[in-house]
Amino acid sequence: MSIPPKLLVFAKQLRKQQTDAEKLLWYLLRGRRFCGFKFRRQCPIGGYILDFYCHDVGLAVELDGGGHNFEEQRLYDEERTKVLESAGVRVVRHNVRQ
Repeated sequence: MSIPPKLLVFAKQLRKQQTDAEKLLWYLLRGRRFCGFKFRRQCPIGGYILDFYCHDVGLAVELDGGGHNFEEQRLYDEERTKVLESAGVRVVRHNVRQ
């Protein structure tokens, strides 16, 4: 399945505009530093861009900032998680206060 070019461009932009929390977590995950698992950051999967993704174990790690506290965004996140989990991706979310 090919990834839409616009999604790839957006993922690249997000990698350049990481939050402090994303920078710290990426430092801990990159280069197989976490238990030897390979993680990707801002990884496009199924029409979504995951903050961090480990293909080997099908794990997505999402860091949610203040914008995720609004009801509309929370509902979107819940639906997104359901779609990803139905595709075999386990989603772990952490609320990061910025």
